[in-house]
Amino acid sequence: MKNKEKIKKKDRKILLFMVKNSFISVIPQEENKGSVEFQVFSFTNKIRRLASHFELHKKDFLSERGLRKILGKRQRLLTYLSKKNRVRYNKLIGQLNIREPQTR
Repeated sequence: MKNKEKIKKKDRKILLFMVKNSFISVIPQEENKGSVEFQVFSFTNKIRRLASHFELHKKDFLSERGLRKILGKRQRLLTYLSKKNRVRYNKLIGQLNIREPQTR
């Protein structure tokens, strides 16, 4: 029984290592870190990391609250960007594959 527990712990460590290294920068790092695009990009990475975290820890409700806060911040930034500059908004959504582009 101890061997099975050790294997599970090893698998978790490998999975967590893979998750941390799987997010590749789409936006160049020399870009302004205060820009809306960079902030949305960093929130998206955090959201994806937390989503993979919930696959292992289904009852982590405190982190789930943090995830909802980050989702709200990203939503507000995307709404702001869509009102200010529709071209940049569509380009960002296309790069990050967040949602389907809206057509009117």
